[in-house]
Amino acid sequence: MFIANAYAQTASSGSASGLPASLSSLIQFAPLVAIAFVFYFLVIRPQQVQQKTLKQKLGTLKRGDKIVTAGGLVGTVKKAVEGATEIEVEIAPNVTVSVVRATIPTIQPPPAAANDKA
Repeated sequence: MFIANAYAQTASSGSASGLPASLSSLIQFAPLVAIAFVFYFLVIRPQQVQQKTLKQKLGTLKRGDKIVTAGGLVGTVKKAVEGATEIEVEIAPNVTVSVVRATIPTIQPPPAAANDKA
């Protein structure tokens, strides 16, 4: 009654430019592939590299290293047994806590010596 007749358009074997249908559909997905490629190299890969270096640093923790835990506690490593999941960290004079290695996102670099400053 109030709706006009709708006519369906049939899919043609080629587009207006004369390209085959398979090539035409491939060109439509090219921007999505390009976005995925850029996303991988700008987001995912750098994060993987960062995680790998942190894992290596956590494996080489030694007595005297200054760390920051995920909870925000800053402390000095007092005991780190290689291969153990927990380390002992001094967070204040005579206050030692046990910390799981996986909860350490930051290892602070050692302070530069006074003679190195120019």
